Amino acid sequence: MCDTCGCTQPDDAVKIASPREHHEHDHAHSHEHHSHDHHHHDHEHSHSHEHSHSKTISVETDILQNNNLLAERNRGFFEAKNIFAINLVSSPGSGKTTLLEKTLAALKDEINFTVIEGDQQTMNDADRIDALNIPVIQVNTGNGCHLDSDMINKAVKKLEIKDNSILMIENVGNLVCPSLFDLGEAKRVVIISVTEGDDKPLKYPNMFASSDICIINKIDLLPYVEFSVEKVKENGLKINHHLEFIELSAAKGEGMELWFNWLKENKN
Repeated sequence: MCDTCGCTQPDDAVKIASPREHHEHDHAHSHEHHSHDHHHHDHEHSHSHEHSHSKTISVETDILQNNNLLAERNRGFFEAKNIFAINLVSSPGSGKTTLLEKTLAALKDEINFTVIEGDQQTMNDADRIDALNIPVIQVNTGNGCHLDSDMINKAVKKLEIKDNSILMIENVGNLVCPSLFDLGEAKRVVIISVTEGDDKPLKYPNMFASSDICIINKIDLLPYVEFSVEKVKENGLKINHHLEFIELSAAKGEGMELWFNWLKENKN
């Protein structure tokens, strides 16, 4: 969990900004980042010899309880405004941002989208979304390896999310810690690519157990890799027998209509 994996952050180490805000204050943020990194190092060092196993369990329990309470508040807000919130999770390099980018470009004229981009550093992904004229906020977690419900709550307050819309939350690339943290989303979508192993569900059971949809991306590369679509489905269903699968290539467009249809059907 958060304390165990070492990603615990002071509140002021998490940066939430739109791409335009970031570019206007880039110099100031660079200075702040230096001081935050230094503070985080001191914090870890001073507590590294103090936490017993029992203290770690207690801290982890408190973190998840507090997170879940705020996640329910987020969920209530989304439901009241009929906002379909989706938590996109994956390993780095699965094609998550490309999938999001292609989805927004194809559907933005018929669906109102808002995006929260989670990453440890940089505004690169938010800049890509901003270029599509989609409202977007970047959440930089520093050394943190996941988004949490408080980060989402603060980001939502900076966004003017329209009623009857879709909120896409792109989580930090990681299949471990994000599985533990409810953000208040309606659906969790895990994305894997055929360039990864087909035993991914068995290696990261918590993520696949907590997901509603598994997108198998980069299927255009199947002739060139050792990956069994049937095997990954079999492994996924061992972990979560309600898990649904969509096979597609975000880069080439193959299978994207299946994903678009899923979004439209679940939004209403």
